[in-house]
Amino acid sequence: MNAPLGEPPRSLTGLHVVDADGAKVGTVQQVYRDDATNDPEWITVRTGLFGMKETFIPLAGVRRTGDELHVPHDKETIKAAPRIDADGHLEPSEEAELYRHYGMARPGAPRPGDAPDPGGESGTGGTPDPGSGGTSDPGSGGMPNPGSGGTSDPGGTSGTGGKPLG
Repeated sequence: MNAPLGEPPRSLTGLHVVDADGAKVGTVQQVYRDDATNDPEWITVRTGLFGMKETFIPLAGVRRTGDELHVPHDKETIKAAPRIDADGHLEPSEEAELYRHYGMARPGAPRPGDAPDPGGESGTGGTPDPGSGGTSDPGSGGMPNPGSGGTSDPGGTSGTGGKPLG
């Protein structure tokens, strides 16, 4: 998926995140790119009392308005997300746990009725973006493309993980 409105992912850092109900959630700290596609896929947001925790939020479905990034999830769902260290790399198993929490399928994951991954687990994880730009799909109205990313590995485990920018 691409950065909203075709801006470099680093330009998302510092934006105020607003939930689906219009409530402020926190401030974007990092943008994580998918290791396989290099597309921005996750942001971390400072949440909690005194902003001491970073929580992962998927970029799928976000829209930017001025200095705000509007996400399609409510604050309680975001605050209840699995606690994963924003330590520079998002493992495929962590990413899968996050997608399950947000009720989303990982981009590129088999859909119900598709053949299972014969050799193991698929997944790409995420890598923080060091500032190289992302572009928007002009046909998407600046929205991320949820159909990109993810690979299958017929011979084993493909989880390539990911890490934050810079």
